[in-house]
Amino acid sequence: MLDQLKIAGQYLLPKHLLSRLLGKLASAEAGGLTTFLIEAFIKKYQVNMAEALDSNPSNYKTFNDFFTRALKEDARPILANENQLSMPVDGKVSQVGQITQGRIFQAKGHDFSARELLGGFDIDVAPFDEGCFANIYLAPKDYHRIHMPVAGKLEKMLFVPGDLFSVNPLTAENIPNLFARNERVVAIFSTDKGPLAMVLVGATIVASIETVWAGTVAPANGKQVQVWDYSEQNITLEKGEEMGRFKLGSTIVALFPKDTVTFSEHLTPGAPTRLGEVFANYQ
Repeated sequence: MLDQLKIAGQYLLPKHLLSRLLGKLASAEAGGLTTFLIEAFIKKYQVNMAEALDSNPSNYKTFNDFFTRALKEDARPILANENQLSMPVDGKVSQVGQITQGRIFQAKGHDFSARELLGGFDIDVAPFDEGCFANIYLAPKDYHRIHMPVAGKLEKMLFVPGDLFSVNPLTAENIPNLFARNERVVAIFSTDKGPLAMVLVGATIVASIETVWAGTVAPANGKQVQVWDYSEQNITLEKGEEMGRFKLGSTIVALFPKDTVTFSEHLTPGAPTRLGEVFANYQ
């Protein structure tokens, strides 16, 4: 009954308004209040500050500065070799598998459209037909920067407006079409092994989504899909290099073409992930 009430409440909440208001608070330089909130968050979610480049909560001017904190240089070594893809985030596996007839598995009884996830354009989804996907959930305690699983050249970015449901496991099991209905940023890269789509999915209380090449992308004005063509620019990122970040937690979805990669055997639903570990092997 409690879970059903939590889900029902999400339909009733003014999620965009709540997220934007809390986003303003998270970006405010509020002195002692900011430090109090950071310390309370660390205690509640058992954040490992020993890994942070700056482990002193009082040194962060805003909550967002803390939440997107950098890690020490040796905290996440890239363990994947040249024939392997690197895990792009700390988090927990939601689902991994094949894209079947254009559908991506979300949870028992739920799947969603790959075409809709990527913004609704056939040209973008066609390379991933019958390919594979990985959905990884970032909890509040996790490191919230997203890194490249493989070296790639940026070809296109899209902002897809949508809802802001929570993306935690309970919601994924109960809200249909979750990752293709929430606000999201889609980045499409070309790599030596074919295209790669990295989808950064927004959620309740996510103040913004940023990329290293464009800064803050979400939230954005308007209710239409926005598209940026980078094909004529030479924006390249190396394996393990930062590509973006969440201001408060969310989920990434990575898509790969058919017959290009095989995910590591330990990537099963609920398994923890750690940036830099082996994500997949090239076939």
